[in-house]
Amino acid sequence: MCATFNANADTESQTVRHIVVFKYTGDASAADIDKVTRAFAELEHKIPGIESFEHGVNNSPEALNKGFTHIYQLTFTDEAARDNYLPHPEHKKFGELLAELGILDDVFVVDYAK
Repeated sequence: MCATFNANADTESQTVRHIVVFKYTGDASAADIDKVTRAFAELEHKIPGIESFEHGVNNSPEALNKGFTHIYQLTFTDEAARDNYLPHPEHKKFGELLAELGILDDVFVVDYAK
């Protein structure tokens, strides 16, 4: 079932779901993936406007994940909070950790207002 979409809805006042899906390299260790997950989770306590953080590992039997395995979801109070998060210094530090570890093969990000 899909929710109906109103193109004229005021999305600025709605919560925003920020979905990030990682494809790790074949040599990424479980310890390094855990380090990334913990650092990502900590952003909830460091950046204002993040209401919640969830994560999990793909378990779909459809085999359509194209190698993307780890899903991270942040819920923001509104679009302004999400827009503040993107250039936030703590988010930048998280990106630096990913680069330092060198275990990320690919990523995709989608957002939607709810």
